[in-house]
Amino acid sequence: MDGVGLDIHDELALDWDAGPLADVARGDAATAAAAVDAAVAGFDVWGSYTPAQRAEVMHRMADLIEANNDDIAMVETLDMGFMYESMKNRLVARGAINFRLYADLIVDYEERAWDAKNMANVVQRMPAGPAVVITPWNAPFMLSTWKLAPALAAGNSVIHKPAEWSPLSAALLAELADEAGFPAGSYNLVQGIGEEVGAALVADPKVRRITFTGSPATGRHIGKAAAENLVPFTAELGGKGPLVVFADADLNAAAYRAAWQFDDSGQVCLAGTRILVEESIRDEFLVKFNEHADALVLGDPRDDGTDIGPVVHPDHRANIHGFVERAAAAGDTIVRGGMPAEDSMHYVPTLIEPASNDSEVVQHEVFGPVLTFQTFATEAEAIELANSTAYGLSAMVWTTSQDRAERVGRALRAGLVWVNTFLVRDLTAPFGGCGISGIGREGGDHALDFHSDLKTLMILNGTVTANL
Repeated sequence: MDGVGLDIHDELALDWDAGPLADVARGDAATAAAAVDAAVAGFDVWGSYTPAQRAEVMHRMADLIEANNDDIAMVETLDMGFMYESMKNRLVARGAINFRLYADLIVDYEERAWDAKNMANVVQRMPAGPAVVITPWNAPFMLSTWKLAPALAAGNSVIHKPAEWSPLSAALLAELADEAGFPAGSYNLVQGIGEEVGAALVADPKVRRITFTGSPATGRHIGKAAAENLVPFTAELGGKGPLVVFADADLNAAAYRAAWQFDDSGQVCLAGTRILVEESIRDEFLVKFNEHADALVLGDPRDDGTDIGPVVHPDHRANIHGFVERAAAAGDTIVRGGMPAEDSMHYVPTLIEPASNDSEVVQHEVFGPVLTFQTFATEAEAIELANSTAYGLSAMVWTTSQDRAERVGRALRAGLVWVNTFLVRDLTAPFGGCGISGIGREGGDHALDFHSDLKTLMILNGTVTANL
């Protein structure tokens, strides 16, 4: 199966007001069953490829992504509103990097071997089988490649279910997979609504791995389906990251980075949405933060002069505004913003000072351009506030003290902690969250091990002779 069921209108008609961009197939339970059957057949072929053969196809895929970078970036921008230059130079480009990374890792993998109890022991990776890959609507192309590449590198066939709010680049990805030479059935794309086709996919007993990025609520449903069939499951389920600023920090750098948490209209799971600032620098920080936030330009994401594009969907914009309205009604202070932009799909960058740490806007992921602002008196209080939500995906610490960086960094309950920087990451490092931010880890060998069945081969020393 490939990217069938997609009809792009007038090459995406580069006008926001031109009407629907495309017609996309709405899969159902029968579609899901057909895709899984295709993946079962495809696994017999793709799973028999050597790591070197898989790597060759994956490098061709990376070449094709690079060759089609501009077109993919434009489709992404039109489909979900992220900045075109960011898509082209950062996110789509990362798609090619993801395929190259896992192509190289699978070839370079060395089986663990040792002798014990007069036995030669070797740990081998075996492809696990068909894998369901469910990806979110934000940065869909990059996040799809991040999940698909390790599954394919490990030798699994995949069934890819993209989010219904941003389905278009997945169809391009399927076309590129055909051109790269992935064998029939190794890559399968199923479009549709999660409750319809997605639920059928994760419930199919022939599926041997499930990986998902999305909300905790959906993750719980998928986890139950995975448990029913005893299928290993990983999930990245969002975050509510603290951005902790101590009095000894480079204040301008910290305020600048805090204001840029509005980037991509706040639709970034790793964003530091809870700004925690030491009391003694409260006013100075807010002045600098507002200077940087005031400079942000909302507009058409295809224009070089735009900093912040629209949110993905009218329903999502309404969800964002619902959080802000409830915060105001509960007594939280709207420091800036607090409303949708007029005559556009933008939401004005918003900062809220909550009346309590228990406020909904502090404890729940808004996934929009809405940040909260709180102060702390001591390092211990900063750590307590930072760790006070059920999430634990990412965190930032701003300080010029190496000792404090080590001390606070170790104390924060998060899968990733940045000190004096943001979004800089070695892709072979583990990626994932604590608490309701997720289950399992992606990245490097962590992802390859998840997508494999590990086998220990044990041979009694001195019992194997050459065939004559």
